[in-house]
Amino acid sequence: MLSAGIGMGLSGSLKAATGNVNYKKQPFTVAVNDFKIDFHVPHLKQAVKILHITDTHLWRDDKRGKPYRQFSGRMAGAYNETKHFLTGEATHPEEAFEQTLKIARESNADAITLTGDLFSFPSEAAIEWTMERLDSLDMPYFYSSGNHDWHYEGMEGSLHQLRETWINRRLLPLYKGNNPLMYAEEVNGINMVNIDNSYYEILPEQLTFFQEQVRRGLPMALMMHIPLYAPGRSLGYGCGHPDFKAENDKNYQLERRQRWPEKGHTQTTMDFHREVFNAENLLGVFAGHVHRQTVDWVKGTPQFLTEPNAAGGYLEVNFLPMDHTDLNQVSR
Repeated sequence: MLSAGIGMGLSGSLKAATGNVNYKKQPFTVAVNDFKIDFHVPHLKQAVKILHITDTHLWRDDKRGKPYRQFSGRMAGAYNETKHFLTGEATHPEEAFEQTLKIARESNADAITLTGDLFSFPSEAAIEWTMERLDSLDMPYFYSSGNHDWHYEGMEGSLHQLRETWINRRLLPLYKGNNPLMYAEEVNGINMVNIDNSYYEILPEQLTFFQEQVRRGLPMALMMHIPLYAPGRSLGYGCGHPDFKAENDKNYQLERRQRWPEKGHTQTTMDFHREVFNAENLLGVFAGHVHRQTVDWVKGTPQFLTEPNAAGGYLEVNFLPMDHTDLNQVSR
């Protein structure tokens, strides 16, 4: 079950004591160079390298998927061939994913973050293929689902029910015992917080969990599939978007899913949006969904979206200790 009682997962081998330093009150800096992001963080004890991967859209299937073909057909044909985001050469999701894992290994990344739409539908064959490669990588990975990972198009049920059903039936091994809706892992002093917002909404227990992570006081990175609304952005940035409501939902018939709510977002979702951008120890938000690389700054907090991994996209994110000279320079 997707129970809040599963709680927060911590990896003992990755933990690092840093104390209750409120990092947002410290002047961290961010450098953006193409698909490489460097955070310079005061009082961080050691460097942390993360590869952020999103929207791979793996579509492998076998005879076990035959009973579900009426629900998987459109997405099974959506990403058979892609063009690499750097070279423009022909590729496809499996090749792109394996190349990205190779980059993670060769760059000595400390962890991989997978923020949803790893799959185009919850195929057993695709999930097993992916688990084999992630487990052989011998590197921590943190997964949260996207709207396609658990969605068989046209299958009856609410978005909440379908997410719960297919996470439990198919996706659960990817969470390695963590709560699929919310969990955190500390990687050498950086608190990696994962929140599932894959049908645009936040549940009360997720809001409470996020507030608890803020109170821990560690420098924090937030991982989600749906980006948070930033002023001027489209409905793709739909978590907390003021125009998120039924009359503006143009794709529900194409995707054969439940329509967005008539009255828009829940108050909990709007409260979450406010809490995120008011969190003083949040270094940044990392998401996907819109299939292009963008960055927005909201109240001094950057939100990074990543090129789709179906086309080879990824972000290399480095959290680097800020030396005393630089700290004195930016503190003037």
